[in-house]
Amino acid sequence: LFPATLTYDTLRFEYEDFPETKEPVWILGRKYSVFTEKEEILLDVTSRLWFTYRKNFPAIGGTGPTSDTGWGCMLRCGQMIFAQALVCRHLGRDWRWIKGKRQMDNYFNVLNAFIDKKDSYYSIHQIAQMGVGEGKSIGQWYGPNTVAQVLKKLATFDTWSSLAVHIAMDNTVVMEEIRRLCQSNLPCAGAAACPALDSDVLYNGYPEDPGLRDRLGLWKPLVLLIPLRLGLTEINEAYIETLKHCFMMPQSLGVIGGKPNSAHYFIGYVGEELIYLDPHTTQPAVEPSDSGCLPDDSFHCQHPPCRMSIAELDPSIAVGFFCNTEADFNDWCQQIKKLALVRGALPMFELVERQPSHFSNPDVLNLTPDSSDADRLERFFDSEDEDFEILSL
Repeated sequence: LFPATLTYDTLRFEYEDFPETKEPVWILGRKYSVFTEKEEILLDVTSRLWFTYRKNFPAIGGTGPTSDTGWGCMLRCGQMIFAQALVCRHLGRDWRWIKGKRQMDNYFNVLNAFIDKKDSYYSIHQIAQMGVGEGKSIGQWYGPNTVAQVLKKLATFDTWSSLAVHIAMDNTVVMEEIRRLCQSNLPCAGAAACPALDSDVLYNGYPEDPGLRDRLGLWKPLVLLIPLRLGLTEINEAYIETLKHCFMMPQSLGVIGGKPNSAHYFIGYVGEELIYLDPHTTQPAVEPSDSGCLPDDSFHCQHPPCRMSIAELDPSIAVGFFCNTEADFNDWCQQIKKLALVRGALPMFELVERQPSHFSNPDVLNLTPDSSDADRLERFFDSEDEDFEILSL
């Protein structure tokens, strides 16, 4: 591992490690050439929010763990894919982080939503404690599906972002369900935030978004998470081309996945290799400085990104997409439909207009400890044993 304090000069030198290839490099919907755009690739990767294991943060639940080393990697990957959604929502896909450069307030608002303390929207504290309701004790490893379900619940409290979060189950994305969710009139799950629209009240301490009034009743920005299983014990090669295409879509939030103790946040690919951010580095928890400023260098990966062969990917993953507008969602649907026509690319999920009649009621799939469907899904998506059995669905 490289130290987190690498300078840009060192980076230029170390970055030669990236493969010299004519193959394009795709990072979250952006296409780059290694030969002419190395600096741009590195800057794009460095600009993603990088969440790793931390130590010496306030005890979870007051008496629980003060570090997530060894158990929090999938929680950190969930934070990274969701942080990318918030970056797209509040800063835009073109936003870049440059070391030492003064960043806008919205950047710190996004970062503060993930800081390791109990009152941050998406902190390790919130994710771990919300997971108890999903049948996961604090300190227990999560799979991609569990972390997606927990983030969906936490997002309802984030009135500043006002996101519609949809988790597509049973390998099926139902367009009608998503449109209904995104066209709902309320800025969040609770109606309590609505009166604030007529005043200058701060949203959970954040300034009101001036565009929010215009968007109400039109389209809430969509975070779409799709938990998938792409094979039994290893990824089925027939899905590889489809997976690559997901990283090529402008709506891409990347992919979270991995076996217990080795979850990663995959942000792109080059050739037959996936490019990812690795949470398996333990850093000290960050405290705001006396001036109230948050030191943010350790939240950006300032060395060349990790790579691994696509064939080594564990088949249990969750794919993420962000559609800021209805036009973005319609465009995404068209791309998915075209993808079904690509030769040699097996669809990873089905896109349908309405829910098929044989489906379970979607409410049943909200994971609760006493739900047999929840247990089945949890074992299916989050198998924590090397020698698990595939259950017949």
